[in-house]
Amino acid sequence: MSTVVMHAVVSVDGFIADDNDEVGPLFDWYFNGDTPLFEGSDGSVHPDMRVSARSAVYVKPFWDRIRCAVVGRVLFDLTNGWEARPPACDDLVVVSHRPRPEGWHPEADVPFVDDVSKAIRVARDRAGDGVVALSAGNAAGQALGLGLVDYVAMDVVPVVFGSGKRYFGDVPGRRMLEDPDVVVQGDRVLHLRYPVRR
Repeated sequence: MSTVVMHAVVSVDGFIADDNDEVGPLFDWYFNGDTPLFEGSDGSVHPDMRVSARSAVYVKPFWDRIRCAVVGRVLFDLTNGWEARPPACDDLVVVSHRPRPEGWHPEADVPFVDDVSKAIRVARDRAGDGVVALSAGNAAGQALGLGLVDYVAMDVVPVVFGSGKRYFGDVPGRRMLEDPDVVVQGDRVLHLRYPVRR
């Protein structure tokens, strides 16, 4: 059975982007090391994404287990759905009350689902026994509130935004997490993973 991991890079004060959906220095750690994050089957590497060795020990195995990504419509629109090729996996599910944009990659098997619970079910089916990576934000906060999330993972960057888009969005009610089962200090980032208390 698949595992659902709510995930994003986040500021110390809990924001995944500023008020204008800009990430500022949140992603700098993806480019400040010597270890390539992506390696193709032909041995090629992504020319820019190089992290510290400590970050790579955590990030690479995590990304290797991701089989399906679930994103909200805001992230989909900001990235143009990664042109139907999301990073770290092959499958993408979009939570949105609006339909797929007209003409957007008609060949791509990317479902647009208007219900968070259904989106998680579709993603679990696609992920098999792998990981469903649920991008933090409003849709993920709803999934957490519904008890559909197994782990909360965050890459905490030492910056304070003051305001912006919250990691947990508008999560309904209180949710308890267990003590972190992953704590890895990278270069300008702290990787944390918390099991969700059942």
